[in-house]
Amino acid sequence: MVVLVVATASDPASIGPAAAFLAMPGWSPGPPIPVLSPSYLIPSISNPLRCSSLSMAWNSDEGMESFINGHVRLLKHEHSIIAEDDLDLRWQAATGEDVSEVIFLSKHTAVSNRPALTVHPIGVPHLREDEKPPQGGRPGWAALPNPRIGPWLRLMQTIAVDQGLVPEFEITLEATHHGPITNKPTMFVEIGSTEEYWGRQDAAQAIALVLWKGLGFEEENTVGSWEGNGEKVLLGIGGGHYVPRHMDIIIKDGVWVGHLLSGYSLPMEVPSQGNGKSSSEVGGMWKHSIKVSYDATKAAFPGGEVIAHLDQKSFKGWQKNAVMSYLQELNIRIGKPNDFI
Repeated sequence: MVVLVVATASDPASIGPAAAFLAMPGWSPGPPIPVLSPSYLIPSISNPLRCSSLSMAWNSDEGMESFINGHVRLLKHEHSIIAEDDLDLRWQAATGEDVSEVIFLSKHTAVSNRPALTVHPIGVPHLREDEKPPQGGRPGWAALPNPRIGPWLRLMQTIAVDQGLVPEFEITLEATHHGPITNKPTMFVEIGSTEEYWGRQDAAQAIALVLWKGLGFEEENTVGSWEGNGEKVLLGIGGGHYVPRHMDIIIKDGVWVGHLLSGYSLPMEVPSQGNGKSSSEVGGMWKHSIKVSYDATKAAFPGGEVIAHLDQKSFKGWQKNAVMSYLQELNIRIGKPNDFI
């Protein structure tokens, strides 16, 4: 099993950390990975965890560079980071190596323009089948969240402080959003939030150190490997894009996190009557979004107890009633902050 780190030369916040990571000892060239002209059998929205089926149509004139270091493979392509689907399956098809997880390096943009280092799970579980994802992925789909997300947030905080990036840079989670499609546990690690910061060498070096230490190159102990000992896993529901109330819990040592569904991933239609006490009274994709995100989180943390944490202040009364009613229908426990610590 190998860890696949993916970078794109088209993004300075992606290729910068990749170059700093490759400057560390032990790397050797890997095989070129053919560019794929894929023909997808798209899963139905009722089964979004099912892997894509690939028709292997190789383009022999092009290839993606790869690099090898122990159990880690770094793959570099030239396209948008969200444009290349199924890279985990494509790596396995080309090399015979099974991929255990995928880590993407990318830029982050924000209206605030504030410099930031971020980490987050991916997916667009709130989109209907007839909607086109604006930034990759498949409508109604949630990737398996990488168990490293919580531990690496805390590792990133420590490294950023040690490297003098804090308080200039904010260290934060983001809610679940965008693609590309993957089939193994996945996370994005990003530098934000403007061109001035995407190319910052000190930020790139900090991300490279997160990779180096987090993947066990420094002390041979990886950070964030899930052992499945019945530990609790937070499923965040509600709040803004930077999920501050969930973040307050996850920044504490020992907390595991799966998907983080902000308000925009929970589209709810105002009930014509009633107060939402029954989830059936409230239409919209919010129930599907919760269900597939819960299923993906549970699959990514075998043996764990997935517990929902609600940003209750972000909901109107009828919305909170509907969400809590639906969680009870699914037998998903609702936790308070102390339940995760």
